[in-house]
Amino acid sequence: MSKISFVIPCYRSAQTLEGVVMEIRDTMQTMQKYVYDIFLINDCSPDNTFEVIKTLCEKYDNVSGISLAKNFGQHAALMAGLRKSDGDIVVCLDDDGQTPANEVGKLIQGIENGSDVVYASYESKKHSAFRNFGTWMNDMMTRAMLGKPKDLHVTSYFAAKRFVIDSMLAYENSYPYIIGLVLRATQNITNVSVKHRSREVGASGYTMKKLLGLWFNGFTAFSILPLRIATITGAVFAGAGFVYGIYTVVKKLVNPEVPLGFSSLMAAVVFIGGMLMIMLGLIGEYIGRIYISINHSPQYVIREEAGAVKNKCSQKTDSIQP
Repeated sequence: MSKISFVIPCYRSAQTLEGVVMEIRDTMQTMQKYVYDIFLINDCSPDNTFEVIKTLCEKYDNVSGISLAKNFGQHAALMAGLRKSDGDIVVCLDDDGQTPANEVGKLIQGIENGSDVVYASYESKKHSAFRNFGTWMNDMMTRAMLGKPKDLHVTSYFAAKRFVIDSMLAYENSYPYIIGLVLRATQNITNVSVKHRSREVGASGYTMKKLLGLWFNGFTAFSILPLRIATITGAVFAGAGFVYGIYTVVKKLVNPEVPLGFSSLMAAVVFIGGMLMIMLGLIGEYIGRIYISINHSPQYVIREEAGAVKNKCSQKTDSIQP
C-alpha cells in the first residue's frame, strides 16, 4: 500500500490549521488504497500555532509536529518537513486553507499518470494584489534564471515522487529554494487545475522583504546568469565608452571650438559608476552566500518535536541503549 506524506509549513495559523488537518483526514477516508501521515512545521510563529499543533498530535496518531528555533522561512520549513517524511508521494500545501486539500486526488492522479511532480494551478487566485504581483515576479525570475517552462505554473500546492524528494534533500546548504531544487531533479512536471479559496482568517505572512529574499535565493543559489549579464553589460559599456572617446577626439580635431561637454561627461560617469556598484554588489552577494555555506550555516534548527515523529526518535534512542 502506497503512503502519502503531507508537509505543511505553519506561520500564524492557529485559527486555520485544525480545519486543514480535518479536511485532509476527511479526504483521505475516500482514498482507502493509501495510508498517510501529516507533518506540521511551526516556523517560529509568534502566536500559539505550536500549541495547536501539539493538540492535534495528541488527538491523531499520524500527525507530527516540528517547531523551528527561529523564523527560517517557508522553504526552510518545507525542507525540515520533507526530511522527516517517508511517503512514496509527498504533498506540500499551505496552512491557511486557501489550497484545497479536498482536491488532492487530482494531484495524486497526475503522479499515477506518470508525472514526477504535479503542481496545482488556479484559474482565479484569491490572493491580494501585492501577493499576486510577487507571484508574477517570481514566475518571471524562475523562467529567466532557472529555465522554468513558460506554460508551467508553480504554486505552493504540489505533489512529488519520493525520488524527487530524495534528490532535493541532497541539498544541505543555506537558502533552499524549492522550485530550483525541483527543476534540478526533473523536467517531468505537469499542472492540474484546482480552485483557489479566499483567505478567511488573517493575512499573508509574506512581506516585500521576504519576497525579495526569496528571489535572491532563487537566482544566487541556482543560477549564474546574473553574473553573465553583468559581464556582458560591462563589455557593452566599455565598448561604448571606447567608441565615444574616439568620437570625442575626432570631433575636437575637426572643430576645436566645440565644448567638451562637462554635464554629459558627469552623467556618463555617474551612470557607469552606478552600474559598477550594482555589479560589485551582485558579486558580493554570491561571495557572501558562498562564505555562509562554507561555514555550514544550517537550513533550519529544530527546537521541539511532537507526535509521531517524536515517538519515532524516542524508539530509535531506546533501541541503541545497552
